[in-house]
Amino acid sequence: MGTTADERTPDHDEIVRVVQCYVDGFQGRLDKLQEAFHEDAWILALDAEGGFSKDLISDRFARWAASHRQVRGRVIQVTQAGEVASVLLGFDNTENLADSWVDVLALIRLDGVWKITHKSAVHSSRADWAKP
Repeated sequence: MGTTADERTPDHDEIVRVVQCYVDGFQGRLDKLQEAFHEDAWILALDAEGGFSKDLISDRFARWAASHRQVRGRVIQVTQAGEVASVLLGFDNTENLADSWVDVLALIRLDGVWKITHKSAVHSSRADWAKP
């Protein structure tokens, strides 16, 4: 059975904590990125111009951690069904809101630990409804 928008998922706080580790990783915290993502997680993304990219997320860790971008994670929705979950996240660039992103993160609980296994991202200019 799912939850309504007004209800919290059973593991809501832990799922959001893992997503916050991902956001914190952009402040030079490679360890937080490693904590948040499964080693085999993938990203598929559309940039502002519509360019498509896909990568193993761990290949981006060093660049993301070194960026020191001032970002804020805005959790829009958390859905959990047992051992799987998804988070709709506004990934807001606080220095330039026009350069923000919308992420759909898939998570799985392995041996009691939540990990992000997939990230689909679109530049906020392509998802006007999600702007802060």
